[in-house]
Amino acid sequence: MTQIATPLAACAVPRDIARAAASDQPLRVVLWGSYDLGKPRTRILREGLVEAGAEVTEIHADIWKADADKSQLSRAQMALRLLSLLLAYPVLIVRYLRAPQHDLVIVPYLGQFDVIVLWPFARLRGRPVVLDLFLSLYDTVVNDRKMVPSGGFVARCLRTLERLSCRAVDTVLLDTEVHAARIAQVLGLDPEKFDAVPVGVEPGAFAHVAPHVPHEGRTRVLFYGQLIPLHGVETILAAALSERGRQYDWHIIGSGQDRPRVAHALAAEKSDHVRWDDWVPYAELAQAIETTDICLGIFGTSDKAAGVVPNKVYQSLFAGRAVITRDGPAMREVFAQADPALQLVPAADPFAILDAIDRLRSAGFPAMHRDRLEVAQPARIGEILCAKIAPLVGRT
Repeated sequence: MTQIATPLAACAVPRDIARAAASDQPLRVVLWGSYDLGKPRTRILREGLVEAGAEVTEIHADIWKADADKSQLSRAQMALRLLSLLLAYPVLIVRYLRAPQHDLVIVPYLGQFDVIVLWPFARLRGRPVVLDLFLSLYDTVVNDRKMVPSGGFVARCLRTLERLSCRAVDTVLLDTEVHAARIAQVLGLDPEKFDAVPVGVEPGAFAHVAPHVPHEGRTRVLFYGQLIPLHGVETILAAALSERGRQYDWHIIGSGQDRPRVAHALAAEKSDHVRWDDWVPYAELAQAIETTDICLGIFGTSDKAAGVVPNKVYQSLFAGRAVITRDGPAMREVFAQADPALQLVPAADPFAILDAIDRLRSAGFPAMHRDRLEVAQPARIGEILCAKIAPLVGRT
């Protein structure tokens, strides 16, 4: 179903850009494709555009709604999803050709196939296309998760697909400048085409977490995620199962590629102080955060891990909880100013995690001030996105 969101402000771009814009009309944006609304990233971009005053038309086929971690799909399941995608494209194309006048098209994640299909029809209508790549399939599957060899057939196909996808559009977005520059290099493409918009947080899901309350007893530490190599779950387990780590209560929520590693580690040693839940619904994550003292980010050693600021960092900080995560250029890019609520530690260093827990406990588990998290909120992200795409339609 095509939906048109009514703009919440008179102008589609930030006020400073609006004054110099060629038109006083709201920016008219089509969101097109099989984008994954299960990802907070996509929902935040959509909400941010509306809050920034854009008129948003959605032309969408919900192919991926049941698949949180697509790498865990069987070959039969993946084939079924791709068949559903192929069958959806004729309808999506017809709907696009009948869509109202618009200034440009944004293809959100997961859009590598989508932009190749859309390209000739967007050109037919004379409209620029923006791909929110968000993450590179090639980089994720080959370099980060190491699921296929780098010189193999699958790796070459993925890299070719993404090179074609990125070349078919006018702008490619990722979540940090560091990440954008690296993916341009990995794919061998012009870095000038790549840009960044932060991941951010959905305030409605995490703004109502009660402030941290001092309590007697053991410190409570929470990690939630898909248990992928980027998260460095083996480092978290090493910290939790160490002699020092046994004085704390650890809660791990998640499943995924490294699930067997978690199961083996917890079965091999006495681990009554570690609670593991396969998964909880997104709506219940706030409850888990509310009952903890410290939230953990990521601790992987890959270049990708160094180049991203994951949702969980924004979410936990926004919920008023102290966070420990790996240091890296992306974290320094987004959080340039040090804050006691955000402890940055070396990658793959369990003892550094334990030291950070001690520091936070001594400091009373400080919370980051909300003013420092303005960049993570949809309204600000919408302004940033509009500022990035305005030049494509002559609004400079």
